[in-house]
Amino acid sequence: MSSSQPFLSSPLATTPSRRRKSQFTFKQLHQLSLSSTATPLRVIAHIDLDAFYAQCEQIRLNLPDTTPVAVQQWQALIAINYPARKFGLSRHITASEAKKLCPELVCQHVATWKEGDEKWAYHEDAYKHIGTYKVSLDPYRMESKKILACIKETLPEKLQRVEKASVDEVFLDLSAQIHSILLERYPQLQGPPPYDDPTENLPTPPSSALDWSADSLVDLDEKETEDDDPDWDDVAMLIGSEIVREVRAAVREKLKYTCSAGIARNKMLSKLGSGHNKPNGQTVVRNRAIQQFLSSFKFTKIRNLGGKLGDEVVAGFNTDTVKELLDVPQDQLQKRLGDDTGSWLYQTIRGEDHSEVNPRTQIKSMLSAKSFRPSINTFEQGVRWLRIFVADIFSRCVEEGVLENKRRPKTINLHHRQGGQTRSKQSPIPQGKTLTEELLFDLAKNLLAQVVVDGRAWPCANLSLSVGGFEDGVTGNKGIGTFLVRGEEAKAMLQNERDRTPILEDSGPSAKRRKVDDTKSATGRIQNFFIGRDESTGSAGDSELEERLPGVEDEQSLPNVTLEREELDEPPPSNQNGPPSHLHQQSIDHYFCSRCNVHLPESERAEHEDWHFAKDLQDEERSAGRSETATNAAKPPPQKPAAGRGRPPGTTAKKTEKGQRKLAFGPQ
Repeated sequence: MSSSQPFLSSPLATTPSRRRKSQFTFKQLHQLSLSSTATPLRVIAHIDLDAFYAQCEQIRLNLPDTTPVAVQQWQALIAINYPARKFGLSRHITASEAKKLCPELVCQHVATWKEGDEKWAYHEDAYKHIGTYKVSLDPYRMESKKILACIKETLPEKLQRVEKASVDEVFLDLSAQIHSILLERYPQLQGPPPYDDPTENLPTPPSSALDWSADSLVDLDEKETEDDDPDWDDVAMLIGSEIVREVRAAVREKLKYTCSAGIARNKMLSKLGSGHNKPNGQTVVRNRAIQQFLSSFKFTKIRNLGGKLGDEVVAGFNTDTVKELLDVPQDQLQKRLGDDTGSWLYQTIRGEDHSEVNPRTQIKSMLSAKSFRPSINTFEQGVRWLRIFVADIFSRCVEEGVLENKRRPKTINLHHRQGGQTRSKQSPIPQGKTLTEELLFDLAKNLLAQVVVDGRAWPCANLSLSVGGFEDGVTGNKGIGTFLVRGEEAKAMLQNERDRTPILEDSGPSAKRRKVDDTKSATGRIQNFFIGRDESTGSAGDSELEERLPGVEDEQSLPNVTLEREELDEPPPSNQNGPPSHLHQQSIDHYFCSRCNVHLPESERAEHEDWHFAKDLQDEERSAGRSETATNAAKPPPQKPAAGRGRPPGTTAKKTEKGQRKLAFGPQ
């Protein structure tokens, strides 16, 4: 079936229907116009790009559709087009193994960032530089935006509901558009219901046969037959398939991409249907075919049943197929899984899903990350990677319209993994300043300095930087709300103020808490002045808005965050008249730090110097804040106006009435 097939309509029957009434009501027809999840006439489509990354590279390189193409990341393959799959290639095999199976294979490495680049680029030898280059998915994101725009242009603006599910998936709620077409094609549906009762059944469709134009139709349930006359749900599905065929044809004609589609009454069924006839095909799951369709699946293929819950169901009922699980009564499912989960599972395997198509497509967070093999070991290396992360994120911010003040992030987050421990630092992004790459870089560098100050920063196995809390920019006059700080930004600002406040120890002889001498532990000394913000997190941002891309290093969930603070040992006795008394015991494997007058093992020298660098960075930031405060304090106080000044001649100040309060206003 070609994606460029013409828009077809249903033929009208020449003989009356054998049914006198439809099983659907006027109320359900009206709910269709509202895109209600309650109506059984609802039609949802899922459009899935075929081997999207590989298609992007094939089109960029202007290769024929029949050319075997694979997308390479370092030595692994993360996408393989359908011509290449005929040779037995699969994802995550090495490029060299793939070349042996398919000598004609075109392996294109993904675009990468390298230090000093102002933009990502395609580097021929990128696979050799896993330690110094970083993957960029920007080419695929940009193509995804073009495809989404093309889909929206094909649909009527006021009736469309489009949800971007990932970089290569889109859900369409076609209900409202189908309702308008139904009323246009079948005038008998326009009138009021009999007796003005919305629960009255609709008249039967004047069609005894429907032309599906070579769409892939799922076989009907056992009790259904193709000899039965279609009802309005079948007609609605047919119109939906026509719309989707037109959308796919537009994407193919304008952008050269092929995509597959599933059409059904909800998101779950349509997503399963889109993978049923790949590539470049579409599958219609009619209401009368749902049970037959689902019975052929393993329930672990259904969303939310592929993880721990799916494993628990398999272990509890000794099956992984929908067909066998249908025989389990609802009360047994509830007893094993709990009332809510058991009821949800019972409905899901019967094709029930009432989730809405969310038309919001703007992202709320951006992530750039890198897993290091081998690990990095110095603050300087970390800062170099932060420069790349910031360039990556800022280029995407520009696409979101930050330079035109259309959208702007509010917070910046750094996640750092060392061994099995991951720490998170967060800072607000100043809203009164122009968002620049340098501003983000300075904020990111300070967050990394906080991690180093806390100690145990190296070796680092993974770093990730993200910005979040995107909001629409304010233009023109600002309301009072723009001067208020709320939510996570307020928490971060409060924590930063605490970080700037020294922790004072009791110094008198009666102090209950012993003072800790910092000459031994650099970590202890700086912790008296800085308390870093440590947060536990389970994700990189809003899961709806940041695409999760399997097999790609900078699209990963951020691990849980834990932080253990190092306990400080009791300080050794010091020699007031000379160098430390234990100096003669130090071997040549130790070095002496003149800044803090301590001896440390040579193996800790790099980390100790990083600590000093990070502390100096913190001190500079704190000094800048104090200087600004001192400057403001040095300004002369406003002069109090003379008595009677500012009032019309001949008037005097009135005495404040009981129950009122004077409002003190500053000079205007």
